[in-house]
Amino acid sequence: MPIKIADGLPAQSVLEDEHIFVMTEYRALHQDIRPLRIGLLNLMPTKITTETQILRCLSNTPLQIEVDFVGVSSHTNKNTPQEHLLEFYKSFDEIKSENFDGFIITGAPVEHLDFEEVDYWEELCGIMDWTTSHVHSTLHICWGAQAALYHHYGVPKYPLEKKCSGIFLHKLLTPKSRLFHGFDSEFLAPHSRHTETRAEDIAKISDLRLMSVSDEAGVYAVGNESGSRFFITGHSEYDAKTLDSEYRRDLERGLDPEMPKHYYPGDNPDNEPPLCWRAHSTLLFTNWLNYFVYQTTPFDISKNV
Repeated sequence: MPIKIADGLPAQSVLEDEHIFVMTEYRALHQDIRPLRIGLLNLMPTKITTETQILRCLSNTPLQIEVDFVGVSSHTNKNTPQEHLLEFYKSFDEIKSENFDGFIITGAPVEHLDFEEVDYWEELCGIMDWTTSHVHSTLHICWGAQAALYHHYGVPKYPLEKKCSGIFLHKLLTPKSRLFHGFDSEFLAPHSRHTETRAEDIAKISDLRLMSVSDEAGVYAVGNESGSRFFITGHSEYDAKTLDSEYRRDLERGLDPEMPKHYYPGDNPDNEPPLCWRAHSTLLFTNWLNYFVYQTTPFDISKNV
């Protein structure tokens, strides 16, 4: 929440330089307040699980948030009850004339396909184009980040020899960014993907900033100059047992997966994996909501972009 101070207080510039949200008496008296409207395009097959994970990440803030769940119409989901989708999800056609303060595009288990081979690719491209004129700031996750980097900037993805799965240490390349306010200089985050985005391709795009990387997992966080788009290649929203569930699922399918790295204590799958990235996850989403949505989005949502 903002700190209300007197107009002209000398501390204002110091606090603002530290990314602390201060509000002068004049602004406080003239402030209108409304809930933030956030859209969630959920491309994951287990939608209820992903909904819970994302909502948990969005909830650790005093901001009032309204979330609309959105699905693609050009793909039939077989892992979520149809009744749930009909009751809680909207199609893009139902929201395309509306405006949102923030929008989240999740990952999807389609990395083995070229982007154009994904059955809902054309619809997704239309949604990503729509966000440039109807959304104040968009957060893209894992495959959703790769898809958006490719669509908006032509950045390719590359197949990995082995799946990148585990909990990896990351470092900040832009530590003064508001997205990382309150972060330690190093932090842990999960990855689960078969493809990668490379730093040298990001460096070729003048509008993009490489913000965080891992020595083992590679590119983690990318943002554009205006703060209207962020791309997170990992899964900071994952629960403690999500990687475990994926690993055991792939074992049952006979895929001979490698054990997630730095995950099970003693590298023993019988040991309970600790949840050691929740503070980072919460702060990432909270900072995005606060600095790149709440503080900059207009009260009149129709003037969002």
